[in-house]
Amino acid sequence: MLVLSVLLLGILLALPNFFGNAPAVQMVSADGRAFTDEKIDEIVAVLKAGNVTPEAAYLQDGRAVVRFHIDPDKSESSGSDSTTASDSDQTRAAEILRRKFSDSASVALTRAPQLPDWLRSLGLSPMSLGLDLRGGVYFLLEVDMDSAIHSRLTLYEQSFTALLRDARIRSRVDLAGSEIIVRLRGAENLQAARDVIASADPDLLVFDGVDGQSLRVRMTETQIRDRQDFAIEQNITTLRNRVNQLGVAEPLVQRQGVDRIVVQLPGVQDPNRLDDILTATATLEFRMVDTAGTSPGSRRYPGRNGEAGQNLRREIIVSGDQIIDAESGFSEGSPAVFITLDSAGGTSMLKNTRENLNKPMSTVFIEVRRETKEVNGELVTNTVRTEEIINTATIRGIFKDRFVVTGLRPLEARDLALLLRAGALAAPVFKVEERTIGPTLGQDNIDRGFEAVSIGFLAVVIFMAIYYRGFGLIANVALFSNLLFIVALLSLLQASLTLPGIAGIVLTVGMAVDANVLIFERIREELAAGNSAQGAIHEGYDKALSSIMDANVTTLIAAIVLFAFGTGPIKGFAITLSLGIVTSMFTAVIGTRTIVNLVFGGRKIKSLPV
Repeated sequence: MLVLSVLLLGILLALPNFFGNAPAVQMVSADGRAFTDEKIDEIVAVLKAGNVTPEAAYLQDGRAVVRFHIDPDKSESSGSDSTTASDSDQTRAAEILRRKFSDSASVALTRAPQLPDWLRSLGLSPMSLGLDLRGGVYFLLEVDMDSAIHSRLTLYEQSFTALLRDARIRSRVDLAGSEIIVRLRGAENLQAARDVIASADPDLLVFDGVDGQSLRVRMTETQIRDRQDFAIEQNITTLRNRVNQLGVAEPLVQRQGVDRIVVQLPGVQDPNRLDDILTATATLEFRMVDTAGTSPGSRRYPGRNGEAGQNLRREIIVSGDQIIDAESGFSEGSPAVFITLDSAGGTSMLKNTRENLNKPMSTVFIEVRRETKEVNGELVTNTVRTEEIINTATIRGIFKDRFVVTGLRPLEARDLALLLRAGALAAPVFKVEERTIGPTLGQDNIDRGFEAVSIGFLAVVIFMAIYYRGFGLIANVALFSNLLFIVALLSLLQASLTLPGIAGIVLTVGMAVDANVLIFERIREELAAGNSAQGAIHEGYDKALSSIMDANVTTLIAAIVLFAFGTGPIKGFAITLSLGIVTSMFTAVIGTRTIVNLVFGGRKIKSLPV
């Protein structure tokens, strides 16, 4: 009963993989809210009005998925993969939906499984295919670690300025390269200033200046390394949020090496806008205008589109990382972003508006990008930071955590709202490499992988049937069940199957019969020693178990190490190998023992077909 229950469950979980995929369009709300059934009805009505009839439309994790019908006759006549048969409907539908919902939703082209409603209602789905099998877009991004450290030092600089001012210690704090210089009016305040800095962060390195009345502050190597790790992890989270907001299904965002991030977007067919969104570092800062021109540390910021610049105060009232929600829209007929701040940002804005009523406050738009120029015959890449005032408004009332920013272009307002809502990057990222893999190449990889698994499976099946006769056929049933369970677990866990993953399955096919070989050889030995048929079966399974466990546990340990320390393709190989080891232990030992007991148990037999 246990084996039968597990087998039926495995069949159910693996079943979604046999229905294939079809071209689809996926939509996600621009404000991050989940769609409703009423929205699905509206989407279908809009498409039908544009002479595009979808095969199915449904909600998936708050997103709208619209799938299109595949005409088998057209697919066969074209000689192409059936998943491309209704690409024209997919493209037309995407254009219609983008025009209709340009301000309220993001639209992405993708592939969706052709599951019947009853399977989808159970929450089942096929296994996730990696980029090399499904096709899609691959980005390799590099994190600007210097900017990550610089941003942290800037926060220290602002914090020291405020703390020393509160402690009534007259000083000037400046950021110089990788150091913060604290200049005092006299040497008598050195220890007091040192205590203030230690209260902010006791781990910082503080040295006396050469002039005897200043301090030099540096981050330790451990702090620098922690900040770099934080920048990577924060950027990974932010990039995941950005991709999710764009409606891309099954993204893979993971760290590679010290300062790089890999982004794989299986099924994506229009990478241009994704490129801009992933690498965009646009954010906002809110600063008061220095109308008197006497505030220490104030500097001039340029205006947008040739407009006159203004002197802004040094202190940042609110920065982009304090924004928890942002929605694009229109305010008084102009593109705008409606912003919501977190608790700290709201408190800072409330304090500022109370103290500066009827005074001007500016919104600074900040963007970091890389430019490559030819200098003396060589290509030189420089990081360019653009800071410009997009809006200056007089504070007419006291407000806290909700307000509106204008002065943006329509598309810029929408993208900026998405970036702010997804979270600010802890450090700028720059594209190092981009690859696009077409769905046809992905299908070729699937076909070759399936062929490799089939050849390996048939070779093992034939060998076992010839060499171990009836018991070999039982082992072949277990081997087939093992493949079924691997597919079922990959579907359940939604672990991405890649080409190296297929290699792991092929290896598992060969290894899965190892346990049965040990058992069957032990049975042969017991029969040769004169043991009864039932006794030989019992002793064969009982005595071979320890060897089987040792061999599989050591291989599983190696697979776990590969998963823990490997990246990308290595992880894919380790996942399928690990799952294959676990399932083969069940099928080769418990599964075959069950069949042997059903066939040969409970009756007297003189010989065994082994």
